[in-house]
Amino acid sequence: MKNYLKHLGLGIAVASMPLLVQAKVQLPAYFTDNMVLQQNRTLTINGTARAKRNVTLITSWDNNSYRTKAAADGSFSIEIQTPPAGGPYIMTFTDGEKLTLKNIMSGEVWLCSGQSNMEMPLAGWGQVDNYRQEIAEANYPNIRLLQIRKTTNVLPSDEAILNNGGWQSCTPKDVEEFSSVGYFFARQLWNDLQIPIGVIDCTWGGTPAEAWTSADALAQMGDFDFELDKMKNGLSYDQLRANYAKDIAEWNQMLVSKDAGQKNGVALWATTPGPAGDWGTIQAPGYWEKQGLAGLDGVVWYRKEVDIPASWAGKAVTLSLGTIDDDDVTYFDGKEVGKTVGFNVTRKYTIPANLVKAGKSAITIQISDLQGDGGLYGDAANLYMECNGQRISLAGDWNYRIGIDMAEMPPMPSSPDHSGHPSVLYNGMVNPLINYPIQGVIWYQGENNVGRNQQYSVLFKTLINDWRQKWGTNLPFYFVQLAGFMEPKTVQPESQWAYLREAQATALHLDNTGMVVATDIGDANDIHPKNKQEVGRRLALNALSKTYHKPMVADAPVMTNYTIEGNQIVINFNQPLERPSEPIQGFIVQKPNGEFVLGNVKWLNSTTLSVSADGVQLPVAVRYNWADCPGGTLYGVDGLPVAPFRTDIY
Repeated sequence: MKNYLKHLGLGIAVASMPLLVQAKVQLPAYFTDNMVLQQNRTLTINGTARAKRNVTLITSWDNNSYRTKAAADGSFSIEIQTPPAGGPYIMTFTDGEKLTLKNIMSGEVWLCSGQSNMEMPLAGWGQVDNYRQEIAEANYPNIRLLQIRKTTNVLPSDEAILNNGGWQSCTPKDVEEFSSVGYFFARQLWNDLQIPIGVIDCTWGGTPAEAWTSADALAQMGDFDFELDKMKNGLSYDQLRANYAKDIAEWNQMLVSKDAGQKNGVALWATTPGPAGDWGTIQAPGYWEKQGLAGLDGVVWYRKEVDIPASWAGKAVTLSLGTIDDDDVTYFDGKEVGKTVGFNVTRKYTIPANLVKAGKSAITIQISDLQGDGGLYGDAANLYMECNGQRISLAGDWNYRIGIDMAEMPPMPSSPDHSGHPSVLYNGMVNPLINYPIQGVIWYQGENNVGRNQQYSVLFKTLINDWRQKWGTNLPFYFVQLAGFMEPKTVQPESQWAYLREAQATALHLDNTGMVVATDIGDANDIHPKNKQEVGRRLALNALSKTYHKPMVADAPVMTNYTIEGNQIVINFNQPLERPSEPIQGFIVQKPNGEFVLGNVKWLNSTTLSVSADGVQLPVAVRYNWADCPGGTLYGVDGLPVAPFRTDIY
């Protein structure tokens, strides 16, 4: 839903190591009170002190002293072994002046990363299910929280920038704005392991996977060379910004010139009342993608005729349009009355009194949406005109015309400061952490790569291998498959969300990975479903089973093979399924002509199903839960949902 045009105001967060005014020794930003060390690991501490001074570290868990000497530039490095789980401990550094870190725990540290569904806080804009009670009960002194500030960089940074001054003990106050998935994951680990848990919130909503991947890893793909070449040619930030400003100005000019609804700055389609002509009909509120314009990014013009009461003539009228995804310019009888940038901003404009005349008038809206869903959306009650306490509803039928389809445009230039630019989040938020030992990664991302499933299949595996290489260890990597979203459909073989889920699942071919299926806990009307408790629990099941070797099931049954037997397809699974009381939903069958139709399921035994379809004598393939917002009802006996799959790729 993001419109990159709203990021034309350029800014850069400059990384800097926080000054410790009471000591000369300075450490990486994540060395603070309340920190959690990954237990039983080698930890290299790189810091600075006064030049050529002797530096001593004393660790309270073994009362050991580590000594080194700062170089001429003040840099020093000390390598220690972290203790088994326990605490609290103290670390004391001195180069003549003391720096003491207190309340340190040793335990298990996990990095939580991805876009908005991982970022989604318990309170704030997130407000997960039962969030008030969840926050009130979040008193876990042995769970520690570290939140990385949103930071971009065109070059890999060594210096982390933190929120809240560093590590915090988990309290109601400190958990409110923290990743809800990260918190619920940590809570489940603590309940089962009873050892200190550290979780690092390293997230940014609306970001693609390439922004989280290092430039050297992306270079091996070749897909992002255009952007990467600009970053590695030794240009300064000012030069990169200047080049981007020139490129985006030219691109915007092209966008305006190709919009059929305007010419030379004149809005041709913002007219006075008259016949709709070749305008189509669309409903508002509602996304245009769900009304016959699937996959369309670009500019669409909306138009509606209204009858102005005689009592309104010559008086100012309030025009409320609710929320529009993304940007709009709004006209009344051909005159501009307002414009707004941003999909989450409420539109409320004033129609000047001199424009208001009794009888027919026309409202025209130029809506620009360059990514994701577009249109007038939200609550129908917020679509109205009002004057003298009287309202006219604007919900219902509107007319529309497509001004431009983004498929006709070259790719939009990418700002070096934009959070979606390749590698900038890896550089600014991940690279600063690679010297800090962690146990593993939990990941929830993919919405911003929908429509690029073939690329994502390679990109996601590249990201995982990239991070493992940077940390120098085969990190466990557990991820969430996209939840259900948008209009539920029983037959949707070309669902781009389903294809992206399949691309995510290919990462399971990497060792030490695990996938959480979330299609059953999505929300057709909200890309940010509220049940993050179950997401965190299912991620924790992966960690507890595969990393900590607890006797629990983390994976639902998966298809092992299928056979086509006459007019049915028999599917075998690797473990027992839970037999529902109602008929199994979610299967579609492919006919020889390529058409898919709804499937009928028969239960053969606990691990075998047969699928057929009315009138289909020669089935070719079957798919399960293959839709944007599927409604499949297939679960394992441990209550975990079966992942979407299709037989037509085997």
